[in-house]
Formats: sequence, C-alpha cells, structure tokens
Amino acid sequence: MQRFYDSVYSICVTFWVGALWAIGYLAAPTLFRVLDDRILAGRLAGEMFSWVAWLGMSAAAYLLVFLALRKESAAFKSSVFWLVLVMLVLTAAGHFGIQPIMAQLKIDSLPREVMEGALRDRFVAWHGVSSIVYLIQSVLGLFLVVLQGRGLR
Repeated sequence: MQRFYDSVYSICVTFWVGALWAIGYLAAPTLFRVLDDRILAGRLAGEMFSWVAWLGMSAAAYLLVFLALRKESAAFKSSVFWLVLVMLVLTAAGHFGIQPIMAQLKIDSLPREVMEGALRDRFVAWHGVSSIVYLIQSVLGLFLVVLQGRGLR
C-alpha cells in the first residue's frame, strides 16, 4: 500500500506543477494571442487559473498530510514540506485574495470594460501582483519537482 501512496505523492506534484506551467505559460498566452476577443480570452484564462488553484490546493493538502505522516515531527525540517506549504499559501492568497479584488474591479467598472474605465490602473496593478505571485509559485514548483524525492525518504 505504501507504493500506492508514494505514487499518488508523485502524481500530485506532477499534476500541480505541470498545470501551473501549462496553463500559465502556454494556454493563457495562447488564448490572448489567438482570440480576437480579449475579454473572452481573459474569462477563459481566469477559469483555467481557478481550476489550477483548486488542483493545487487539493494536491497540497495530500502532500502535506503525506509528508506529516511519513516524516512525523521531522516533516517540519523538510524542505519539501515548506515548499509545499509556501506554494499552498500563495495559491490560497491568489485565489481567495487577489482574484476577488480583480473580479470586483471588473464589476465596479461596468457597464464599461475594466481596461476602458477609471479603474484600469488599479486592475493593472493587481494583475501585476497576481502575475508575480504566480511566477513565484511556478519557480517554487520547479524546486518541488527537483526535490520531491526527499519527501519519499
């Protein structure tokens, strides 16, 4: 049974980090490059980022429990544990903190689009914060992939 849990551990890391990179650096930019409607591209990208956030939070929950059970009190000395925890905090901050602010700015700018209204600068600033948080998650994800074997020992 231990091999099964080890496999789920590796699959969670792969899905989470793979989704971060595939959506953030392949799918979303492609949407904005290919679609003529930037509003539709933004809505689709936002939906995909939401799915990635939920995937990440689910994967992080499993990974943290796995590491806590595998390493017991030594989990708190594990670089993998702390990487996962920081990535989870960043994911939650982006999904439950930054994204709702951006959504509210879009609503507040109606009937115009946010990029055409007075709230454009605030939206651009929050979008920048969101992008930086996502980039940090992505880089931490690379470290997680490289160090994931330490979580199995």
